[in-house]
Amino acid sequence: MGKVTGFLEFQRLQEAAEDAKARVRHYREFVMHLSDEEASKQGARCMDCGIPFCQNGCPVNNIIPDWNDLVYRGNWKLALDTLHSTNNFPEFTGRICPAPCEAACTLNINSDPVGIKSIEHAIIDKGWEMGWVVPQPPARPTGKKVAVVGSGPAGLACAQQLARAGHEVTVFEKNDRIGGLLRYGIPDFKLEKHHIDRRVEQMQAEGVRFRTGVLVGEAGASGVTDWSRETLPAAKLLEEFDAVALTGGAELPRDLPVPGRELRGVHFAMEFLPQQNKVVAGDKVDKQILATGKRVIVIGGGDTGSDCVGTSNRQGAKSVTQFELMPQPPEHENKPLTWPNWPYKLRTSSSHEEGCARDWAVTTKRFVDDGKGNVRALLAARVEWKKDEASGQMKMAEVPGSEFELPAELVLFAMGFVSPVAKVLEAFGVHKDARGNAQASTDGAGCYATNVPKVFAAGDMRRGQSLVVWAIREGRQCARAVDEFLMGASDLPR
Repeated sequence: MGKVTGFLEFQRLQEAAEDAKARVRHYREFVMHLSDEEASKQGARCMDCGIPFCQNGCPVNNIIPDWNDLVYRGNWKLALDTLHSTNNFPEFTGRICPAPCEAACTLNINSDPVGIKSIEHAIIDKGWEMGWVVPQPPARPTGKKVAVVGSGPAGLACAQQLARAGHEVTVFEKNDRIGGLLRYGIPDFKLEKHHIDRRVEQMQAEGVRFRTGVLVGEAGASGVTDWSRETLPAAKLLEEFDAVALTGGAELPRDLPVPGRELRGVHFAMEFLPQQNKVVAGDKVDKQILATGKRVIVIGGGDTGSDCVGTSNRQGAKSVTQFELMPQPPEHENKPLTWPNWPYKLRTSSSHEEGCARDWAVTTKRFVDDGKGNVRALLAARVEWKKDEASGQMKMAEVPGSEFELPAELVLFAMGFVSPVAKVLEAFGVHKDARGNAQASTDGAGCYATNVPKVFAAGDMRRGQSLVVWAIREGRQCARAVDEFLMGASDLPR
């Protein structure tokens, strides 16, 4: 694969990005894809390693060595076809996936891994530029009708696969636009929304129908936005469709019930982020939560927290501080110990580079009132983690005398999501697992099927909060399971 000596001749090349001081002035994407020549050299670094661990590291099992080699040799069209054979939306993953494939790259044992994500980004962007990404309508209809509930990456992947198999597919989305958390959870500076729009156009040409502003299940099921919705009972979907795929997100955020939680200025990340995305889309948002001129504290060190940091800086925050409950990870992983698995190490995002104070092993004790019902500060303390001799588990203990107060006019919770919205599952009568997710196995006969006849579940609604690439994988596999259920057999890839 690639050039036999390529990994010795060429160094890993990062994609070019706009300077941090310039990009915080707008909400557009700021990372540029590789040129053809640059991508070819990066593809040449893919060594003939014998066992492509990158494919196992990739949740959708992308055939990475093949399209690396094709890009190296300049065969971009076949590289695109190979990429699309396992991934419906490489423009999403090529921009926002953390690239577990690169962690699993054989070169990563003692060198810099192949820039797999950057090559993927270059392939799909070239595909769109050349007009190679076109609708793929089915050869013949099956006469079967499928409802897909949720239009995030799992729902879109599931719907596209089922439509290409010939089924009549309708996607139901509670918000006013298609895309789920791709649309309202991920900032535009990481993923501009025209990428979603053109995929929707492609899918409509393939026969997929989209219905927005429809809340499936009981009235009052929570969402991230506040516009009025049509309510569609679960029983009606079960009556009108031959199969139903539940592919919504894990939208119930983890809360922090400490004194002062009720103060104005303390919000969930998913109250804050969608509003800015709506403004970028041209909508008017009444009483928008803004970081402008404020001292912002973000609680939670993951991707959502990073998105809050980047958005706060663009809104003109006075300062941004990010707290993490866990200890600071090491700057470099122990590769002999962790490879080819996802390593535990310090990760610095582009948003952190734009300006952010970070602190670890910090617990929040309470929020301080300014006397008018607004938050003015956060009272925190240092913690240390020690192994409990009885259970063998790591346990947290507050460090005596370590309390400190930090001024803040805006506090954002970005501590992850615990489960999907319960009322949706309850409306269908779907059994839940111990974590509150839809209970559905991925093994053996009837995979992705719930306890309710003809109801399937996939994506975050089934596995819990996860990556976009995992959602695409589950959507594709769920589509095969639904197709097999409807037709007795399936030619869709797994």
